[in-house]
Amino acid sequence: QVQLVESGGGLVQAGGSLRLSCAASGRTFSSYAMGWFRQAPGKEREFVAAISWSGGSTYYTDSVKGRFTISRDNAKDTMYLQMNSLKPADTAVYYCAANSDGSPYIRDPRRYNYWGQGTQVTVSS
Repeated sequence: QVQLVESGGGLVQAGGSLRLSCAASGRTFSSYAMGWFRQAPGKEREFVAAISWSGGSTYYTDSVKGRFTISRDNAKDTMYLQMNSLKPADTAVYYCAANSDGSPYIRDPRRYNYWGQGTQVTVSS
């Protein structure tokens, strides 16, 4: 069992930045590939980015490439999402998730085993 807790969300103007954190506890954090997803009102949960267990491989959805950076610190059992040049379209609840497959190239949320409770990100125009 892995418990995940997100933090760092908030209200920011378009063009601004936020850094989300996902703190893990329970089973060995470094055993899991990790991902960020987001869900806007009335929409399905969508993949944002993922990172391999070692941090050596990352994968992004096209709409955030060049603006968002995913990283992890296995010594601190924490994953991050640095979000720059934010747009109103980025407004959503952001969730972190862990997948025991170990691959960062999994976009399907059904293949992630553990989820955090989410943190709200709101970008004003």
